[in-house]
Amino acid sequence: MTRRAIVTGGASGIGAAVARRLAADGMHVVVADRDADAAQSLASELGGEAWTVDLSDTAALEDADVDCDVLVNNAGVQRVAAVHEFVPDDFRLIHRLMLEAPFLLARAALPHMYARGWGRIINVSSAHGLRASAFKSAYVSAKHGLEGLSKVIALEGAEQGVTSNCVNPGYVRTPLVEKQIADQAKTHGIGEDEVIEKIMLTRSAVKRLVEPEEVAALVSFLTSDDAGMVTGTSYTMDGGWTAQ
Repeated sequence: MTRRAIVTGGASGIGAAVARRLAADGMHVVVADRDADAAQSLASELGGEAWTVDLSDTAALEDADVDCDVLVNNAGVQRVAAVHEFVPDDFRLIHRLMLEAPFLLARAALPHMYARGWGRIINVSSAHGLRASAFKSAYVSAKHGLEGLSKVIALEGAEQGVTSNCVNPGYVRTPLVEKQIADQAKTHGIGEDEVIEKIMLTRSAVKRLVEPEEVAALVSFLTSDDAGMVTGTSYTMDGGWTAQ
């Protein structure tokens, strides 16, 4: 039986790399993204299907029927500001998209997984799910919440053959991060390589960005039968950032 995987934020960056890897693993992949054209393009490439959805509209997810064997909660955004200057609606947006939506998708998917006695939930967290940085209150708190949600699902799903884990990359080479690098280089009047090493990767022992395909490889393992005893965990892929 071909397993069905849903990857949110699946049309670009980490999500696209995960979608491609799971398709290569033989899964039928649903690319869930608010960018309809990008989702359809990748789904067509993979022989999967597209699900055009705005996951920040959480009210619309309350009655969703999410039938899959593998759920990868990856969609996210970033807003940066001091707590006393943070726009409340931006805080709410990040929590809806990155914590409430994963809860609602898991809530909808778990009955199907329980009925089959097998399932995998992978939550794409971050080093910021384990550590904090200034000016990222919404992102850090949402990722910390996702870590807790993932562990609760792991405990509840254990007897049903369902595992739940987080993957925790540091800075990943995505279009969003590359734009940040370019902006920082311009702001500070230094080269992009210097931005990566001296600003973005100050805490990382390995001075390079994580590649999306590396995250996808870890997700691939966690969705496999070999990972049946791996649950309730947080797998760091951060070049040693959280080792300190």
